[in-house]
Amino acid sequence: MILAVLMFSLSAASFAGVFIGISVRVGPPAIPVYAQPICPGPGYFWTPGYWAWSDMNGYYWVPGTWVVAPVGLLWTPGYWGWGGGFYSWHAGYWGPHVGFYGGINYGFGYGGVGFGGGEWRGGSFFYNRSVTNINVTNVTNVYNKTVVVNNSHVSYNGGAGGINARPTAEEQRYAGEQHTAPLAAQTQHEQAASQNRQLFASENHGRPAIAATGRPGEFSGHNVVAAKSAGEPYHAPKMSPQEARVSQNEARNESRNEARNESRNENREMSRPANRENNARAENRGQQHESRQQQKQERQQEKAQHKQAQQAQRQQRREQKREGRGPGR
Repeated sequence: MILAVLMFSLSAASFAGVFIGISVRVGPPAIPVYAQPICPGPGYFWTPGYWAWSDMNGYYWVPGTWVVAPVGLLWTPGYWGWGGGFYSWHAGYWGPHVGFYGGINYGFGYGGVGFGGGEWRGGSFFYNRSVTNINVTNVTNVYNKTVVVNNSHVSYNGGAGGINARPTAEEQRYAGEQHTAPLAAQTQHEQAASQNRQLFASENHGRPAIAATGRPGEFSGHNVVAAKSAGEPYHAPKMSPQEARVSQNEARNESRNEARNESRNENREMSRPANRENNARAENRGQQHESRQQQKQERQQEKAQHKQAQQAQRQQRREQKREGRGPGR
């Protein structure tokens, strides 16, 4: 799957941004529960396991493993994200910072945001013993820092039942940095996993026998760790892998439609303040009109009252005159 993603980039060695390579109609199983094998030695970096896709066999588990990291770079895991009616794979990459990976809890320092498993100090990588399995006899660059543990095992972002997370402003900045594609060892590791039936979700039902390895491609021996359990109950897809696969043209069209819909929604959001302002103006004009009408009615009432008072005074004078003439006759 990593190779399929790399076809979308201009360079297999260095690229900017995040590329989407595979889209399917069924979501991946939950992240299985497993332990981390011990770090082989200094300079190794943990890359968590994930569900990849095969058009022949559907989802298969790529075991988490330790790889020799490019000095100064950190691994941002790939993730499945819902959008446009299907699940799309967003490729992982190496970069100076850990970017957005869908809010997925991959464990061992990858709790959904950032990375708490270690840090570069100059040209040496230091490991956080609170979340990584380190033998301090072999690895002395260590420290202890508490990391909040996320117990979610959901393996995709968005959609029904998915992780509801969006990139932070900081993660958006990281997305624009120069990124390096997965190492050859990672690509070969994934290819080997795609050929191992024990790793097919249809066979292991979300509980792979090889959940993690000490080194890439090391699928047997004492450094192999089996999953303790599936992250959630497994539900077999109701369609074949061939039916579930979304063609590139369909994915492209759906992405365009979704982009247009998002643009319309943004335009509506942008127009709402103007609409509210226009409504406020109209309401103000209506209130002014009502005020003028009320003032006009009040003036008319005053005139009518004044006229009635004048008529009453004239009537009173006439009556006084008649009364004055009457007795004198």
